[in-house]
Amino acid sequence: MRATEMSGDVTPNPRPPRARRITIVLAQWCPHCVPLSVRYGRRLARRLRVPLRILDIDHQTRAADRIVREHGDSAPDYLIPQVFLEWTDRRTDLLLTGFSEQVPRTERAWKDLLSSEWLRSVAKAGVA
Repeated sequence: MRATEMSGDVTPNPRPPRARRITIVLAQWCPHCVPLSVRYGRRLARRLRVPLRILDIDHQTRAADRIVREHGDSAPDYLIPQVFLEWTDRRTDLLLTGFSEQVPRTERAWKDLLSSEWLRSVAKAGVA
């Protein structure tokens, strides 16, 4: 028995961080983005039961550039789409970056993400 348990002081365990939101940085003209990544992004958000935020690089440039610069695959002409999972503890994880190859390569990455054991474990742990 730990000293805190013996003295009657019980510190509750902090809640583990949970998924808060999916964000996709994209462009309407990009075939890897629309409709492909929008469709799969909706599936991902539904699976995690979180909102989906879409940042279009041509209309929400500052917000899109900021999340890519701080958490993504940043370069002057960065690849899109980029998909992020934002957590309740303020972390942001890059989940997927589109490929410069043909669209089926980006679709394969989406399918791999949606069928991953990692995603199953995040979904099972509960979400905000």
